[in-house]
Amino acid sequence: MPAIDGNRLLRDLYAAREIGRYKTGVHRPTFSPEDVQARHWLAARLTEARLEASIDGIGNVYGRDPAPGRKLLMGSHMETQNHAGWLDGAMGVLYGLEVARTLGRGIDVAAWADEEGHFGSFLGSRSFCGLLTEQEIDVCGNRETGVLLRDALRNAGFSGRPRQKIDTARYRGYLEAHIEQGADLEDHRLRLGIVTAIVGSRRFRIQFKGQQNHAGTTRMSVRKDAGVALVKLVAAIEERFPTIANPRTVWTTGDIRLDPGAPSIVPGGAELVFQFRDTDQATLDALDAALHELVAEAANGPCEVTVANRSSTAPSAMDPAFQGALEGAARRHAPGLYQPMPSGAGHDAQILSQVLPSAMLFVPSIGGISHHYTENTRDEDIVLGCQVFADAAAAILAEA
Repeated sequence: MPAIDGNRLLRDLYAAREIGRYKTGVHRPTFSPEDVQARHWLAARLTEARLEASIDGIGNVYGRDPAPGRKLLMGSHMETQNHAGWLDGAMGVLYGLEVARTLGRGIDVAAWADEEGHFGSFLGSRSFCGLLTEQEIDVCGNRETGVLLRDALRNAGFSGRPRQKIDTARYRGYLEAHIEQGADLEDHRLRLGIVTAIVGSRRFRIQFKGQQNHAGTTRMSVRKDAGVALVKLVAAIEERFPTIANPRTVWTTGDIRLDPGAPSIVPGGAELVFQFRDTDQATLDALDAALHELVAEAANGPCEVTVANRSSTAPSAMDPAFQGALEGAARRHAPGLYQPMPSGAGHDAQILSQVLPSAMLFVPSIGGISHHYTENTRDEDIVLGCQVFADAAAAILAEA
């Protein structure tokens, strides 16, 4: 099997880290000047590797192998969460670049736009797979600034370019590498994770309507306190969900707001954003049913309780044959130091898996930290992961 150049890989990663550097991490939100700079920087690296580089109308960066024959597509994303880590996304893209240089042919590389969701949900990979409409692009806006996606694309210089669409006949499949973003590998003193499935998720915005009133003069017996109703629902969820959940099921109340949110006013309105994740569809359905039962029970109290909005993604199983190729490479390079595992975070591979056989490889995150500027992975684990990735790619291409 060809040997990657670990020093070259690390140089690329360190160079990418300087674009939008923040403390020990990176601040490179989607279509910010730093993100646009990183996309053009990547296109130049792809060209140097003798790939045909381009950036399309949604901001996806592609490096295509001009040689004949079926390809293996590799990718991830270059943008980051705000003030976050230097490896989340970029490592997977630069693994693809290094494998393309190492194998010499058979590899296409992609950096998908907005995996981190500043404007929407997996916009770049969904666009490539034909799952993003022009109408959705029209209404997407930045979650923090409100800037419309159309305006952001125009400011980035990508407006008016065609959006590239997948030619499934070109590809044998898709591979993505990523830091784990958790501590399971580190806790078990392992160096590699072979992803079996990516979790599905359900997200809800739940609203409570009570009666705003004076906190000093409104008797407790007649209050319609929307904040109390919210807290009681969260407590009921924490009691009910463990009786349904699997060992790896997770749920989060990620945002709570009270209206008007003042110390001397009984809240007349309240809102929470709640989500849960699992790789098992039946478990997701059971949790969904339980949540709606709890919402109905809460609505029997003094406040109105409604589910104002919901969204969902389905669990995505990774291709068994590709998992086998990754496991074979892991066994050669790190015997006894790898494990199969689900991904608790979402990744572009869950979108690509709808149209191509797909698989993922994880390397450890130090301390399990991610989405924070202190995120890090040991250099030797980064290099090992890329070598395993290259070996698996060579094995997959040999069977194509």
